[in-house]
Amino acid sequence: MDAREEEQRVQEAVRGHVRTSAFAKAERVISLVLADPQVQEARTQVEAVETELGRELRARLQPFQDRYDQAVRDGDAARLTGICPGKHGRWGRICVLDDGHETSMEEPHWGHNSEGQPIAWVGSAPDDW
Repeated sequence: MDAREEEQRVQEAVRGHVRTSAFAKAERVISLVLADPQVQEARTQVEAVETELGRELRARLQPFQDRYDQAVRDGDAARLTGICPGKHGRWGRICVLDDGHETSMEEPHWGHNSEGQPIAWVGSAPDDW
């Protein structure tokens, strides 16, 4: 290995170390924020409202869930690509409404959570929580 290759190897190692350290620090900070009792209470309140709204909208929006479930069973890629990109797998949320629903239908995102309960939310899922 010549000096140039050695320098590149060292620089890549340093970049990797810096990136790993930054992610570790960010995770520690996020954990501290999430552990705050007021943040936990706010999250609980938001989840309760989202669940309540999801139940209220269920009668009107359940056909969208049924259509989504059928498309998944059938492997209907064309149908699935027309569905809202509001899919938040980390939180077990998949919006089953048509793409553009937030403006055309003036509806929040709607689907079921990982426990199979209807849920509605506005904007992106709380990935920061």
